[in-house]
Amino acid sequence: MIDLEDLIALVRNYNPKTNADLIRRAYAYGMKMHDGQFRQSGEPYFTHPVAVAAILTEQRLDDATIVTALLHDTIEDTKSTYAEIERLFGVNIAELVDGVTKLTNLELSSAQSKQADNFRKLFMAMSKDLRVILVKLADRLHNMRTIKSMRPEKQAQKARETMEIFAPLAGRMGMQWMREELEDLAFRVLNPEARNSIIRRFITLQRETGDVVHRITNDIRSELDKAEIDADVYGRAKKPYSIWRKMQEKDLAFSRLSDIYGFRVICEHEADCYRILGVIHHRWRAVPGRFKDYISQPKSNGYRSIHTTVSGRDGKRVEVQVRTRQMHEVNEAGVAAHWAYREGVRTKNPFAVDPAKWIASLTERLDEDDHDAFMENVKLEMYTDQVFCFTPKGDVIQLPKGATPLDFAFAIHTRIGNSCVSAKIDGIRVPLWTRLRNGQSIEIITAEGQRPQASWIDIVTTGRAKAAIRRSLREEDRGRFIRLGQELVRSAFDQVGRKYSDKALRTAAKMLGLTEGEELLARVGSAEVTARKVVETLYPEFAQGPADEVIQRPVLGLPPDQTFRRAQCCQPVPGERIVGITYRGQGVVIHAIDCPALEEMEDQPSRWVDLHWQPGRHAPVNTVSLDLTIANDAGVLGRVCTLIGEQKANISDMQFTDRKPDFYRLLVDIDVRDVEHLHLAMTALEAESQVAQIARHRDLGRKP
Repeated sequence: MIDLEDLIALVRNYNPKTNADLIRRAYAYGMKMHDGQFRQSGEPYFTHPVAVAAILTEQRLDDATIVTALLHDTIEDTKSTYAEIERLFGVNIAELVDGVTKLTNLELSSAQSKQADNFRKLFMAMSKDLRVILVKLADRLHNMRTIKSMRPEKQAQKARETMEIFAPLAGRMGMQWMREELEDLAFRVLNPEARNSIIRRFITLQRETGDVVHRITNDIRSELDKAEIDADVYGRAKKPYSIWRKMQEKDLAFSRLSDIYGFRVICEHEADCYRILGVIHHRWRAVPGRFKDYISQPKSNGYRSIHTTVSGRDGKRVEVQVRTRQMHEVNEAGVAAHWAYREGVRTKNPFAVDPAKWIASLTERLDEDDHDAFMENVKLEMYTDQVFCFTPKGDVIQLPKGATPLDFAFAIHTRIGNSCVSAKIDGIRVPLWTRLRNGQSIEIITAEGQRPQASWIDIVTTGRAKAAIRRSLREEDRGRFIRLGQELVRSAFDQVGRKYSDKALRTAAKMLGLTEGEELLARVGSAEVTARKVVETLYPEFAQGPADEVIQRPVLGLPPDQTFRRAQCCQPVPGERIVGITYRGQGVVIHAIDCPALEEMEDQPSRWVDLHWQPGRHAPVNTVSLDLTIANDAGVLGRVCTLIGEQKANISDMQFTDRKPDFYRLLVDIDVRDVEHLHLAMTALEAESQVAQIARHRDLGRKP
């Protein structure tokens, strides 16, 4: 364990004006609180907070962050309290320690809905003070470095969480060195065979080719000396996980992977960066499409550098990064550079980004209510690379790789995106789904009255655009859904012989936890709540059991005590020819005689049972799914519902499976008496001119 004076010396190296007394008091307090506690490795527990503090000194962080690292587990794991930390060390450190404690308690790898909620809390904590996540990342790094002492299943859980959440987050914050180490440590746990294989191949390659890194580094230095440019050159082989990921993405064997070496050239002045680039391209052939200028177009986390890939010695591809020392400092520390100290004062690095602005850009538009949408947006913001495009006025818009002109329009302003009808790239009209490339000039063409279409969701890439489109569709659809919901609810009330009224609707809404009747109608119209559910909420006597519940119905061909149920794949109804299939532990399942699922049973005749519906003894309600394609015009969906109601059939559920500008495709569950009743309903729908197609829905993916 690093002793107290060594830790203070590490801080004094970059901050001679450090408050050594504060660090001493925190060190002593943390050691006292954790006295008697041990890590799984058998070491005293306090070795962990000290190691976390030491990691943060490498980033030259302020005293408050170092002290927080020493105390970060006291509130959670000892008798210490927030009030005591505040009394002894001040409100700022108490809030930081409390923030880290709350992050530690988040189960970020849990179920999807809970994970989404915990991600919100993660970003909320980050938005209050980004130093909280810096401590947490250092905490995770040390835990991953010492993970071997954990149980195997715990190692796998922590490694997956690190790979999916903490490593990408570190990269998004600009701390690339930490991202690479976290990824490699997790890779060692999750796929040790692959990692060891890559290391063995590296050793073989070095034995065959010698020290390639040393030779290429000397080649670059020699060329720079000839041009009389003062710069430092560093080379290294890429991390095993980085190589493995590239092999997976490009589907290449290790022997065919070329750019497995990376080199950095660090100089004093920005002008020298471009001189160095010229020297490198003059000496070696540049690889087309592998040049990126992040100096003229920095990343949102402050990252600046020139990247180029060239064919170096023996035709091997190598990546070269060129940057100034100030740029390099920010590139190593990322957003953490904002708090970096040197000679006792905060570093005034011109390239360090404002954490408040950075976190605002990261969390922008991440206020979706839908869990899937929120997680989608988080991952889009954390994982994507960027392209840079220009407005007609020359302003630069940063977008993730794979973005489209629609993403560009919404990035300018939601109003522009909502009213977009077409786009021009470099003066040529293109489809809205065109993928943008670096350096293109984009012109968005708008039209008054244009509104987002449902198909746009599949076109856009950014979380901001997806959120804006969904919000607009919800607002536009609300009135239509309310009208449709009213039709469905009225029909459901008629089916059970009850009178529909506004009072009944308000009562049902209140019982379902909604504020008003219109909200309930909108949810019924959008298929979030079924009309049957509304009726059953008010009149429980009409409630039916689960759809897959084993039921007793008299049919010919079975003993009186034999249980059976309808197959969900083909949904047979009385009047159709049927056959029974025996299932172990499930009794007999009834299939329609033409059900495709029966093909799998042809070689098992002993399981087949000849059955017939017994006239007049079947259930009064049988649910059948219909696959409809209808025109996307005003009033069509309402007309379809009216037609079904006119045939005395009840709509029990509705689900849109495809939305296009001209047609909708949807699954409609209707309740019918028998096959004749079903035939009448389908004939009425087929005669409707706005219904393009109608068919029974056969879902072979559902269990019998």
